Amino acid sequence: MLELSHVTHVYPNGTRALDDVSLSIPTGMYGLLGPNGAGKSTLMRTVATLQTPTSGSIRFGDIDVIAEPEKLRAQLGYLPQDFGVYPRVSAYDMLDHMAVLKGVASARERKQTVETLLNQTNLWNVRKKAIAGFSGGMRQRFGIAQALIGNPKLIIVDEPTAGLDPEERNRFLNLLAEIGDNVAIILSTHIVDDVADLCPRMAVLAGGKIQLEGAPLELIERSRGTVWAKTIEREQMANFAAAHEVISTRLFAGRTIIHILSDNDPGNGFTAVDGGLEDVYFSTLARSRRAPTAQAA
Repeated sequence: MLELSHVTHVYPNGTRALDDVSLSIPTGMYGLLGPNGAGKSTLMRTVATLQTPTSGSIRFGDIDVIAEPEKLRAQLGYLPQDFGVYPRVSAYDMLDHMAVLKGVASARERKQTVETLLNQTNLWNVRKKAIAGFSGGMRQRFGIAQALIGNPKLIIVDEPTAGLDPEERNRFLNLLAEIGDNVAIILSTHIVDDVADLCPRMAVLAGGKIQLEGAPLELIERSRGTVWAKTIEREQMANFAAAHEVISTRLFAGRTIIHILSDNDPGNGFTAVDGGLEDVYFSTLARSRRAPTAQAA
């Protein structure tokens, strides 16, 4: 169990990237959902011991992560949003090199580790190919391979499917699902479907604060009766936006379908949405944007 208690991080320029974040993350897949700039990467770097929070505590089992970062690193696998490799080195040689850095000293053990991971991530057939020639999806699978060196108990993946085509995204998510039974995996993303497909528990982070936390199906159920939909002409959009709290729009057959947030039936032809996680997410973001305005008033 990973426990974050009242974690706050303020950068030297005064930006409060994390604001009193408390979470309990169990074994299995855990989704951290939020828009760009929400503080997700700051939180992931903090948990990964790459930066020390301004205040708060983080524990992983019996490890005090802030006081004993080296103990967590021995049990950590990390795939950051952007990661660099030696581009002209083959996948096999790069994994072997990274295994050395992670303390796998025995050549025999490294060989077994590298070959197992290349097969697990479906990269065996390109093991001799330079990483510079990999597609985006292949690079991400290589990133997971290096994160799995040393059998980590905690794995962090930050925006892993951004930019992947649908086939590579499915392949990557299936890989995460296979390894998520016995370890804690934090999936940090702004893509709602990634969380909906994989995670039995999740949180929404926006403005550096945890806005919502729970099981996706329970959160969807709790949102019933608060999201309403109507199909309108595109030129009517400005009027409806002025009259209602629009949380999402999409085009269909040349017309616009709008979803609005309302605790009561807004009438005017709107119908209640039997929504999904996307509506939960958008309505949560709308409420988070509303909160600072209310406080200022």
